[in-house]
Amino acid sequence: MPARMKTTIELEDSLLAEVKRRAAAEGKTMKAFLEEALLARLRPRPRDRTAYRVDLPVVKGVRPPAIDIADRRVLYDFMDENE
Repeated sequence: MPARMKTTIELEDSLLAEVKRRAAAEGKTMKAFLEEALLARLRPRPRDRTAYRVDLPVVKGVRPPAIDIADRRVLYDFMDENE
């Protein structure tokens, strides 16, 4: 069985409140939440991750209409014509 040691830490009131809230939301004790958080921070991160690459298809588009979208009347007329 691993050795256990009790210790005291001082936390900002707002941080303690957030820890309590998150632990309760996850259905964990504050001790379990803090242990999990510390272990996640202390574990070495994998360094040999390959870059994620996405090959998106290239689609030839059409040229947008040459209208002034700042002119509502022209824009509405264009939208009405293309319904």
